[in-house]
Amino acid sequence: MATSAASSPSPDQPPANKAVRVVVKGRVQGVGFRDWTAETAESLGLAGWVRNNRRDGTVEALLSGDPAKVDEMVTRRLPVGPPAAAVTAVVTSPADHIHPSLGFEIKLTV
Repeated sequence: MATSAASSPSPDQPPANKAVRVVVKGRVQGVGFRDWTAETAESLGLAGWVRNNRRDGTVEALLSGDPAKVDEMVTRRLPVGPPAAAVTAVVTSPADHIHPSLGFEIKLTV
C-alpha cells in the first residue's frame, strides 16, 4: 500500500508550528510571572514574548513553536505559574507564528 507524501512531513521539512496569544488572569503581577514565563518558555524551546498589562493587571504572552510544547505551556505550566502567583484563568486566541531564531523576550509593560 502506497503512503501519501501529505500524510507525514519529509525529513527536510520541519513540523508545523503553533502560535497562540495568551492572557493570564489572577495575582500575576509583582510575583515574578514574566521572568518565570520567559524561563519556562525557553526551556520548552518556544519563541515569543511576555509583558504585563497595567490597565487590567493581567500578563499577556505570545507563544510560538512545537504544538505539543505550546499546549504544555498553556495547559500545564501557565495555570500554575511561579510559587507566589494565583492564576484564575488562562485565555488563548490564535496568533501568527514567529521564527524560532527570535527567541523569547520580556517586553515593557503596556
